[in-house]
Amino acid sequence: MSGAACGGGEGRAAPVVILAVGNPSRGDDALGPLLLERLRDWLDAAGLHSDFELIEDFQLQVEHALDLVGRRLALFIDAGQGTPAPFAFQPVRAGRGSGLVRHSTHALSPEAVLAVLPRIGESTVPAAFVLAVRGERFELGEAPSEAARVHADAAMCLLQALCQNPEVEAWEREAYNRHKY
Repeated sequence: MSGAACGGGEGRAAPVVILAVGNPSRGDDALGPLLLERLRDWLDAAGLHSDFELIEDFQLQVEHALDLVGRRLALFIDAGQGTPAPFAFQPVRAGRGSGLVRHSTHALSPEAVLAVLPRIGESTVPAAFVLAVRGERFELGEAPSEAARVHADAAMCLLQALCQNPEVEAWEREAYNRHKY
């Protein structure tokens, strides 16, 4: 299930990688893959696909660190349990923790994947962000809930705005504006 959906070109990494994780057979856990599919179609229609590499998998693995090499920006998309509705968008740094929001039902966090880069000799770690879309139901065999679909629609609007301005400062501003008190 893992692999590039679009972008990149032979021999050169696209400047932005978007990794969506989730299991399409587990209710709202499908949000990451569903959003990635919608984003792929939108990027193609908007003519922006060459700046992005889209990767989908059931969960993050240590090997996904290799997908971050040579990138300027990385975005991790996942369904979140206990995430504020409709979603949370925040920067993440290399480490072991799960950030301010428990954004994943998966064992390996984006922070853990980022932490692998220096261990494999990469001195540059891309600016990275997490988009955690609130999920409600994660049972095997369930379809995504109606609430999760509404949350995904809101997240898709954010994804379009981010992809129209794929600059670190713009994404940092967006994350800051969403977390102001």
